[in-house]
Amino acid sequence: MNFCRKIIWLFLFAFSFLPSAFSQKVGVVLSGGGASGLSHIGVLKALEENNIPVDFITGTSIGAFVGALYAIGYSPKQMEEIALSQDFSDQVYGNIDSKYVYYFKKKEDNASWISLKLSLDTALETNLPTNLISPAVIDFALLENMAPASAAARNNFDSLFIPFRCVAADIESKTSVIFRNGDLGEAVRASISYPFYLKPIKIDGKLLFDGGIYNNFPSNVMYEQCFPDIIIGSNVSGNLPSPDEDNLISQLKSMLINRTYYDVQCPNGILVEPKINTATFDFSNPKAMIDSGYAATMRQMDKIKERIQRRVDPVQLAEKRKAFIGKEPKLVFGDIFIDGLKKSQENYIKGILRKRGKTIPLEKFKPAYFRIVEDDKIKQIYPKAKYNSINGNYDLFLKIKKEKDVVAELGGNVSNRPISEVFAAFEYKYLGNTGIRLMGNGYFGKLYTSAQASIRFDFPLRVPFYIEPELAFNRWDFYKSSNLFFEDVKPSYLIQNDQHAYMNAAMPISNKDKLIIGGGIATLTDEYYQLEQFTTKDTPDVTTFDMVTGHIQFERNTLNRKQYATQGTYLGFKSRFIQGEEYTKPGSTAPVSIRPTRDIHQWAQFKFIYEKYYKQRGFLRLGFYFESVYSSQPFFNNYTASILASPAFQPLAESKTLFQKNFRAHTYAAFGLKNIFTIKNRFDLRIEGYVYQPYQEIDPATNKYSSPFLRRYLIGTAAIVGHTPIGPISFSVNYYHEEVQPFTFLFHFGYIIFNKKSTD
Repeated sequence: MNFCRKIIWLFLFAFSFLPSAFSQKVGVVLSGGGASGLSHIGVLKALEENNIPVDFITGTSIGAFVGALYAIGYSPKQMEEIALSQDFSDQVYGNIDSKYVYYFKKKEDNASWISLKLSLDTALETNLPTNLISPAVIDFALLENMAPASAAARNNFDSLFIPFRCVAADIESKTSVIFRNGDLGEAVRASISYPFYLKPIKIDGKLLFDGGIYNNFPSNVMYEQCFPDIIIGSNVSGNLPSPDEDNLISQLKSMLINRTYYDVQCPNGILVEPKINTATFDFSNPKAMIDSGYAATMRQMDKIKERIQRRVDPVQLAEKRKAFIGKEPKLVFGDIFIDGLKKSQENYIKGILRKRGKTIPLEKFKPAYFRIVEDDKIKQIYPKAKYNSINGNYDLFLKIKKEKDVVAELGGNVSNRPISEVFAAFEYKYLGNTGIRLMGNGYFGKLYTSAQASIRFDFPLRVPFYIEPELAFNRWDFYKSSNLFFEDVKPSYLIQNDQHAYMNAAMPISNKDKLIIGGGIATLTDEYYQLEQFTTKDTPDVTTFDMVTGHIQFERNTLNRKQYATQGTYLGFKSRFIQGEEYTKPGSTAPVSIRPTRDIHQWAQFKFIYEKYYKQRGFLRLGFYFESVYSSQPFFNNYTASILASPAFQPLAESKTLFQKNFRAHTYAAFGLKNIFTIKNRFDLRIEGYVYQPYQEIDPATNKYSSPFLRRYLIGTAAIVGHTPIGPISFSVNYYHEEVQPFTFLFHFGYIIFNKKSTD
């Protein structure tokens, strides 16, 4: 009897532990750590493959981002696809997808390095940038991915596919802020706002930064709010080293960030620590990071299985995911509320959005959102969507900051050749029912001097367009800027003056291109000697051409840089009609028999340019360039005047600073190949070669055409280009076929970019 009683008690004791084993709750904690945090995806992948349950998840910074994706129903496989995608790369580097780049809003390229912004209604002050990347791309991605899940969970993080917590930092009160409800995308955005990388955001009046500042491993949040039986922690970070007296960033980090204890809290918890050696913001190799997390977890899988007896059926898990995602309302926006602008400014924004009906679907709103982002009169936009259960749509809240009224730009070019220059520009921006930009700039150098003023009126109508009157003066002095001059060998004396008054109107054809129609008046004045021997007492020949012109231009541009591009496409087609009067006055070196002449000329000119860069394969990126010009331009009074007025082929940065007779003709075609070896997105080795084929050259002896296709010419370059935050630095060796000096060396820092000529 006693034996039977003992057996019964033994069975009762054993069965008393079975419910706890089968109801064992597992929490996963994901640390911050920048790009290294992508290894958390590998950790979750290993857990799912081995049917280990995840009942709660908490995270900080990148851990909050990865954890939130898992909490709203993304599988580790889907998360890995996201991390490997170009979209994710665009988000972490703040780059707008090329299909949403709104070229219509882009202003003309210039040689600026830095911009200083100020408001007319405040004292002049200097503001350091608070972020390295534009937050617009990741802000929209969080809205797009998280808003439907927030709606399905009714803004309760316990009702997500996996209950979730994340933390941010309130640096004013020096405390952590724990998110357990509210807008999920907003909570994650606060948690990932790493100082100086991503702009902080305000929630409930608090300015919130990256959660890792005060709690980089929120296992205490998991333990105190979710009550798991066991915690699995994934840590890819460590405490900061001591500050360095010569390193400002290390000093700022030490002042801002508290030491964190990477402790899983539970006595039987498990800590996974993938070994990764990468910079905080280096997302260039996400696959390696994910694999490291997977490998580190698999090394501890036996221990994990030993301590966690419960398993999850993968079929049931997939069904649960599908059921949660099925509850998410489709992202369609109804009412739109704009905060931060005046009424007239709101009208301007609503004109860009072009919302005509009661609702606007995501696919139509997204391109409009990035049009606002790229408007030069808008500084910042933050989108937030709140589900309206009454009408089944989302109310959209746009928090918008207007750009400063006044912008001053400084820049230029520093070179080993006498082509260095200083650039300065001034802009005034007005935002009302229409947008207005008043702009003036100037270039000052030995080679090039210029002044330009314009005013642009933007009309955000159903078919948006702008009108832009423009005044410009350009001067090129090829005599003072020649290397030969400094070697005491005098080149031809060539000075070109170009002044014009134009009126342009433009409209977008799509996001990537625009159509420009314009016209106006211009005066071209060329000063030159037709003989190589002249003295300072001699006066040059002068040819003046007063003209009236009209043009129509189609332009598409997705290039990633204004000089030395490595990605994207440029496509341009321009037709121009010119009519004017040429007046040539001979100088002191001309024969006595030559008299001043007047002639009326008119011609049509067509120019086509196509430049394209292909997707990168490892370190190599390939590109090509094609340019062709057809002109019915007549001959001017003499050969030098004719060649000065002819279109020029100038594919290299240096060639834009040279007067090369061999590369000027009325009609020509040219083709080039570009091989670019990129290292860490900061340094490029560029090897380029071009073939230039004039249809008929202008004979210097007769000022008439030569035989067709008489000669062709080559241009080549090998350049090392570094891309700094304010401009490129380049060392190049260049080759120009059949020039007096075929090989040249050029060093320059900054941009070799000029205002447009009258005939461009």
